[in-house]
Amino acid sequence: MEHTSPEALLVSLAAVLVLGIGSQWLAWRLRLPSILLLLVVGFVAGPVTGFLDPDALLGPILFPTISVAVGLILFEGGLGLRLSELRSIGNVVGMLVTVGAAVSWGLGTLFAHALLGLPFPTALLLGAILVVTGPTVILPLLRFVRPKGDVSRILRWEGIVIDPIGATLAVLVFEAILSGSLRGSTPAALQGAGLTLLAGGGLGLVGALLLIFLLKRHLIPDYLQETVTLMLVVAVFVGANLLQGESGLLATTVMGIVLANQRKVTTYHILRFKENLGVLLISSIFILLAARIEVGQLAMLGWRALAFVILLIVVARPAAVFLSSVRSGLNFREKAFLAGMAPRGIVAASVASVFAHELIEKKIAGAEMLVPVVFSVIVVTVAFYGLSSTPLARILGLSQRDPQGVLLVGAHGWARRIAAELQEAGVVVRLVDTNRNNIRQARMEGLPTWHGSILSHSAVDELEVSDLGRLLALTPNDEANSLAALNFSELFGRSEVYQLPPAGLQREKDGDEGFSPQYLRGRFLFAPHANYLWLSRKFGEGADLKTTTLSEEFGWEDFQALHGTQALPLFWIDENRRVEVVSAQDAPRPRPGRTVVALIDGNL
Repeated sequence: MEHTSPEALLVSLAAVLVLGIGSQWLAWRLRLPSILLLLVVGFVAGPVTGFLDPDALLGPILFPTISVAVGLILFEGGLGLRLSELRSIGNVVGMLVTVGAAVSWGLGTLFAHALLGLPFPTALLLGAILVVTGPTVILPLLRFVRPKGDVSRILRWEGIVIDPIGATLAVLVFEAILSGSLRGSTPAALQGAGLTLLAGGGLGLVGALLLIFLLKRHLIPDYLQETVTLMLVVAVFVGANLLQGESGLLATTVMGIVLANQRKVTTYHILRFKENLGVLLISSIFILLAARIEVGQLAMLGWRALAFVILLIVVARPAAVFLSSVRSGLNFREKAFLAGMAPRGIVAASVASVFAHELIEKKIAGAEMLVPVVFSVIVVTVAFYGLSSTPLARILGLSQRDPQGVLLVGAHGWARRIAAELQEAGVVVRLVDTNRNNIRQARMEGLPTWHGSILSHSAVDELEVSDLGRLLALTPNDEANSLAALNFSELFGRSEVYQLPPAGLQREKDGDEGFSPQYLRGRFLFAPHANYLWLSRKFGEGADLKTTTLSEEFGWEDFQALHGTQALPLFWIDENRRVEVVSAQDAPRPRPGRTVVALIDGNL
């Protein structure tokens, strides 16, 4: 590697962060899957323009860095897996990571041998590498698509669990190739699998129990809890890999799952830290991997590589899903969506690159094709599934574009009145409350409900949120409202979580001084004075809601003349049925064609 100046290295390092996070933000603004944009930007920055050279930037530590990053991402993914979910989806997940993995492996090997002309041992290794999907690709797509029902949980479990399984499988095949005999390597393969389970599962469990012990005994100060967790995850990952190759992925996954399902200490702040770190890692890694793609290698493969990927998409994945979901209770639409979602990501790229380097040195036939084939699969599958997943989910009726529904926290009397008025206007609503009487009354009034705490771990998973786009916290407890808004800010975005203003608030900006900073709460609803007590008094005095569509002949001034100048707009609904919640800092934005839902005095 030729000498590169420190200034050039600094520019390249900054470019990775700027391009990665910038692509995430631009994808959010354009409503595109972030992974797709990351690949395009990385490809342009690397082979197209030559601006970014990951090998010159990181040299021999490139793939070790990527491996550690993947371990951290799997740990974060494990923190989001609840074992209680397996009661309904466990059979499907288990079949997908066993039978489905075997089908994918077998068909991938067959296609690689017959179509790409790879020798059988190399084709077997390629098929094993391509078993993985991975959370680095699946989770951002699921966050973007938000499919209904169990399919999201199934894909999340499969994507996280299949990574260590696929990596272990690839390691066993790789070692069998180096031994020179696939048939004679079965005992060694079984021994390797056992060692992987022992090293990965054991160290993952030990790491989780150690962290729980330290947190429970308050042996780590609050400001060090996230960084000590990071230290332990990296230590467990490296330690497992030293004991048994590629078992670190299993170790970090197990560590995350154990922490997620214990009840002795809270891991909320650790999860939030890891989620932010995960965005940074995914953004940077995909920029680096896309920048390493060599156009010449891709061109060398020609149409055979494209045909190989197409067979994986239209034959291997559907076969794996439909064979794994026999008698699963999933309907055809859910099976079809699962069959249409199997992008490959970082694990496949890193494992292929490491193995290819060693196999080329050993002069194993076909080894030079591993990396370009795997990157072809990554590029095509990410592009295909990134572009097709959202339309497919909508065609199958599993998601909708830009959901406009409203989740209302609190099902007391006037909250039910607001929900009923919105539902009458064609807006999807859902009420959440811990009070059974409120929930029972709401159901009697024909309003969709969920009984439970909005702050519970099961709320996000058990609530059907695919058609919801915003949250309104309407309880009398200001702190509970803030926590509810904070809990759902990631799902809906901080701009679409709202709560009632606290008593005594005179201006929206007073919240930062007199109540809590904005990053710890939602946006204040309706008007600075429209707190719980004020709204309860108004409805108690006979105030009601009025929904009216404005026109050229009947504008907002006419509405106020008819219903009083103190009429308070709560929601605006435009011609495309998009809902705009009025916040305490908003001025009325009436225009012809918009529908207003307003609070008016009862004596007018």
